[in-house]
Amino acid sequence: MASDVDTAPLVGRADTTSALRSALFDDVAPGHTGAVFLTGESGVGKTRLLTEVSARLRDAGALVLTGSCLDIGDASPLHPLRQALRRFDAERTAARTASAVRGLLQVFDEETPGPDGAGALLERVSQGLHLVAAGRPLVLVLDDLQWADRSTRQLLLYLLAGLGDLQLSVLAAVRAESLQGAHPLRRVLTELRRLRSVRVIDLAPLDRAGTDELAAAIVGAPLAPEAADRMWQRSGGNPFVVEELARDLRDGRDDLSDTLREVFLSRVDAMPQHAHAVVHAVAAGVEPVEHWLLAQVVRLPEEELIEAVRVAVAHRLLAGADDGYRLRHRLVAEVLAHELLPAERAVLHRRYAEAMTSATAELHQARLAHHWRLAGEPARALPAAMAAAREAERLHGYAEAHRHWSAALQLAATPAAVPPETGSPAPVEVDRADLLEHAAEAAHHCGEHARALDLLEELARDPAGPPTCALHIRRARYLAAAGRSAPAEAEYRRALESPDCTPGERATAAAHLAELLLHLGRYAEAGDQAREALRLAAEVPGSTSEVVLASAALGYSEAWLEDPEAGLAVMRRALETAERSGRPEDVACAYLHLAELLTGPLNILEEGVVVARRGAERVAELGLGRTWETRLLAIATNGLFRVGQWAEAEKVVAAALRHRPSGADAVELLLARCRLSVGYGDVEASDRDLEAVATMLAGGGARHVLPMLILRAGLAMWQGRHDLARQAVQRGLTESRSDDVIVLATLAWHGLRAEAEASASRTVEVDPTAVRRLREVVDRVAGKSEKAGAPVRYVADGFLALCAAELSRLDGRGDPELWARSAAEWDRRNHPYPAAYSRLRQAEALLSRRSRPATAARLLRQSYQMAQALGAAPLSSEIRTLAGRARVTLEEGPVAEPRPAPRQRSAPGVVPVVDELAALTAREREVLAAVAEGLTNKEIGQRLFISERTIGVHVSHIFDKLQVRTRVQASAIFLRNRPV
Repeated sequence: MASDVDTAPLVGRADTTSALRSALFDDVAPGHTGAVFLTGESGVGKTRLLTEVSARLRDAGALVLTGSCLDIGDASPLHPLRQALRRFDAERTAARTASAVRGLLQVFDEETPGPDGAGALLERVSQGLHLVAAGRPLVLVLDDLQWADRSTRQLLLYLLAGLGDLQLSVLAAVRAESLQGAHPLRRVLTELRRLRSVRVIDLAPLDRAGTDELAAAIVGAPLAPEAADRMWQRSGGNPFVVEELARDLRDGRDDLSDTLREVFLSRVDAMPQHAHAVVHAVAAGVEPVEHWLLAQVVRLPEEELIEAVRVAVAHRLLAGADDGYRLRHRLVAEVLAHELLPAERAVLHRRYAEAMTSATAELHQARLAHHWRLAGEPARALPAAMAAAREAERLHGYAEAHRHWSAALQLAATPAAVPPETGSPAPVEVDRADLLEHAAEAAHHCGEHARALDLLEELARDPAGPPTCALHIRRARYLAAAGRSAPAEAEYRRALESPDCTPGERATAAAHLAELLLHLGRYAEAGDQAREALRLAAEVPGSTSEVVLASAALGYSEAWLEDPEAGLAVMRRALETAERSGRPEDVACAYLHLAELLTGPLNILEEGVVVARRGAERVAELGLGRTWETRLLAIATNGLFRVGQWAEAEKVVAAALRHRPSGADAVELLLARCRLSVGYGDVEASDRDLEAVATMLAGGGARHVLPMLILRAGLAMWQGRHDLARQAVQRGLTESRSDDVIVLATLAWHGLRAEAEASASRTVEVDPTAVRRLREVVDRVAGKSEKAGAPVRYVADGFLALCAAELSRLDGRGDPELWARSAAEWDRRNHPYPAAYSRLRQAEALLSRRSRPATAARLLRQSYQMAQALGAAPLSSEIRTLAGRARVTLEEGPVAEPRPAPRQRSAPGVVPVVDELAALTAREREVLAAVAEGLTNKEIGQRLFISERTIGVHVSHIFDKLQVRTRVQASAIFLRNRPV
């Protein structure tokens, strides 16, 4: 079944196409035969595949004859072969071949019946085909073989058994649903399967990726996630159905096309009445429909039911499995929904609900609610929906819980469509405020932040709603999750000032406020608030969640401002407390802050990435995939970016975005992805993400403003828009209330770099006021970092080195010694991007002074190698420009790249030398070298002056990257790849 509207690409069949070529051409020896019979449902793409393979075999030198069988029985013997010969004769062929073709056609026309007529005809056809082939491999391609006449079936048996002394291959398509009962082709295929040269391939529908690719090709752009999900569910991967639905979507048609409707209705109508009833019943059910349940709904005797199901499966409308029956295409349910009267559909749903209620098996509340609702009895559906929501919450399925609570709200307000029967249970009395409260909390947990706030406002208007303080706390939590931190802080403070606050609510508000202040970078305030929260929680029994939140905030604050080791110990204890409590949000919060601390101020990046990814897996198990998991993966992405593993960071952020997060979670991921895009030089993607973030932050997301402005400044500088970079930095300095000296130092570096770039390019005048303000910020950061913990000072010093070097560019030609110091600082921190940038500027300063040109050339090559390994296109371009001016050759002989370069492709015909250690960082290579010497983790830690725990993290990370499970395997890879 092919569409005649426009040609769609062949998708998802590359492996099958290659296998067919091998079976029909490459693997068929001279004088031998081969055959492949393609089976599959209508629309799965058999005809299209035959066309594609035929073209490829012609290109390979085979002589291909193509014909189709007709649904006219045996009225036209050997019709497909005769059709194929006529088509071939109509083409331009050599005189000798044309004569052979016409001679064979004449054989058919002159054939007379006789006692040995069939055998003689087969022999003459074989000889005729031999002449037509003229020594070339011959391929006979037959479509719709299920309609083949008797003579054609006999000819296939004769030729493929090798009786014709002919090198022949046969490729035939068979519609699987037509091979029912005693169909004669079934016997032929059974006989042919015994031959080693014959294969039968069942052509499956497309997988999800193939379906998305085909739909996108027809529509002209990738489908939105919701549209792609719906396409997959409706089509079941059937290419014909995908093409029709995609064209409807492209052309703006909402209704099902008449073509598709007729296709499926004709298949349903071709079945007996009992099978018809079975398909209608499964279409009305919730898949999979168990056999016992289907039996009670259709009410057929067991033998008749089994036979009806067998027919529906054979017609490719149903699929059977151990757990029950499913429609092969959900589109069938849409088609059949219009074939039943509303009363008939209600009867089916009532039968389902009654059968499920009376069964001894465990009751599936969600399905029960679905059937009672569609049977027109909301009073019976409501308690089932509420029970389903509670069960989903128990299993941490918050998205499902949100859906069920929302359904319960709707059911509570819906009058019955049919009068209640005598003896039916009395309607359940429900508290609407209770339903609103549950629905809002479930929406918050599953990331539907706007919906959560809407439900909360409705709850606030309900006279039976919670008191004012509880509403303030809940509204603040939802606002913070939505990325609106400024109004969230105001709500927490209103809660603490509210006279109706209980001691427990006051502790809750204080703990959440401490966490919010921590995210805003106001570490001193966060520490003070956390101590107050712990004091309040000590007076309230059972306040574990508040203790976890406050401890995490306090530990982070202490690690930043006072004692890193003590702060880290507090954070680890908070995680242990959270795991013991088992409350999902507590566990998620503890993992988040620990990962942030390790990848941020403590600069223990490898361990921080491991903790973030481990935490993401843990919170996904707890049902918080769309919210907390995405935030943890954003932290992992940022850590991977800093250590130069950009390709891996891309994979992580792409996996996280598949959750389609919203609010603050989406902002975190978009910023992480934008950081990569800016590094890669993808201006369009960077702009798109920054615009999306700016829109989301319009409601007051203060904690993300500085990272957004830093990225905006970095992007503007690569575009040569130094005035825009200046504006972004100045806005950040004006709006910031953060204690985060690292973020402030980063912002100051971008500001000074923008002024230095403006001075060098002479496109924009240097702003003396802006420079003076930036100098003050640098001095303030230097003063504050002196009072911070040693790890914080360590990271801040790296940015201060960049700032000092940028100031030297503004003061003259740049100081190469300051840039050398900056490069060394970032080398020690294992941050390749700023290290590469510093080498570029050091080389530039040396060249401008006409000093040490050989050193400058070496620095440019090192910088270029690092930038290329990262895939940092703008930085690589600037290095090439400077090298061109200085007449420095960048590629000199084979240079081993320290890590794989993303977005790069090998030149055609070049086989690259694979470095199995390419994914390892410099520190991981040091650890692996010591492992290969046979040292223990403790001994390695003593040698490298780091803790045994950190060595264990490094070893775990090494095992993951090398895909090994033992130290011996890891050592073998190291010894195989170490420099000679």
